[in-house]
Amino acid sequence: MTAGLAPSWAPRAAGNVDGTAPIPASSGKVTRWRLNRGGDRDANHALWRIVICRMKSHPATRAYVARRSKEGLSKKEIIRCLKRYVAREVYPYLRPAR
Repeated sequence: MTAGLAPSWAPRAAGNVDGTAPIPASSGKVTRWRLNRGGDRDANHALWRIVICRMKSHPATRAYVARRSKEGLSKKEIIRCLKRYVAREVYPYLRPAR
């Protein structure tokens, strides 16, 4: 999924390729999700960098982080959600020209 190398995957399938697709990590009565550690690590790192920069400077992202924190999500869980959002936002720019 690195720029220019993404085949014509559907955006949902791309989540499995770049490591942003959630996988269940529940225990007992607690339902949790964690990121898939597989996939293109360079793409995953780029998404992480975008999310961290947005959390510091992008007003809409800061508002989202504040809202999700009040809902009880941890910083890791918020980053996971934001990485999924950014992956969907960036995906159209990575698809090869037809």
